[in-house]
Amino acid sequence: MENEQIIERFCDDLWAQRGLSDNTLAAYRSDLCRFAEFLSERDTPLARADSLDIRDYLAHRKSIGAAKTSTARSLSALRRFFADLVRRGEREADPMALIAQPKMDRKLPDSLSEAEVEALLDAPECDDPIQLRDKAMLELLYATGLRVSELTGLQMEQVSLRQGVVRVVGKGGKERLVPMGEQAQHQLEVYLREARGMLLGVNRSDVLFPSKRGVQMTRQTFWHRVKFYAQQSGITKPLSPHTLRHAFATHLLNHGADLRVVQLLLGHSDLSTTQIYTHVAQARLTELHREHHPR
Repeated sequence: MENEQIIERFCDDLWAQRGLSDNTLAAYRSDLCRFAEFLSERDTPLARADSLDIRDYLAHRKSIGAAKTSTARSLSALRRFFADLVRRGEREADPMALIAQPKMDRKLPDSLSEAEVEALLDAPECDDPIQLRDKAMLELLYATGLRVSELTGLQMEQVSLRQGVVRVVGKGGKERLVPMGEQAQHQLEVYLREARGMLLGVNRSDVLFPSKRGVQMTRQTFWHRVKFYAQQSGITKPLSPHTLRHAFATHLLNHGADLRVVQLLLGHSDLSTTQIYTHVAQARLTELHREHHPR
């Protein structure tokens, strides 16, 4: 079977069995194609690669300065790919069995102070439908800790204003209910009453936050809006699309929230993923102690 065919079969199986997002599947497809391209110089089909090929590929990635995070994701794709071949009986041994996962540098997520978040949320002037939409999106994002892709993909049926909750479909198709809080709920009500219909125009759609063309907004578009409002509010810190998600988790922990509750709200399947925020909170406490303690 040709490399392209076997990669597509693998991605189709992942989509059907695990419900992975389109972005994750695209990343896996890209990683496998890069490895296949590397193997083509050796006239080795992707499905026939051995441990030496993989180690040489890792050495190649290191030599070109590839990021550790990118290499770790590539290895994850290769592990799943070769495990799938073994499961199908197309390979007897898994070449990834003796390949160790690279150690990752523990990077604390970028976050904003509570004052900076307040400035960001107050940046939209709410004098037109787009800014009313953006205000509601920012408030909802900070109130719920949603991923940007979860926010932009929200449908009307996923929001209950009466109960004050959002039903989120996260990674792997897992659902969770997240309370939205009074301020976000109020801003959402204002947006739905005064702006959503104007954005939709003649279009008929169930998307909660349509673009100015009346269709579902892309993650990239919303990210540009966040950067615009950050500039308007004088925030100079480096931001990421998940900055408000990180702020949501960090501020909850700073105010005494239980780690497992934060895990459920964020939709993390593993508590260890959430634990990084305890380091953010502890770093903040250390900073406050250093600034304000008399000695």
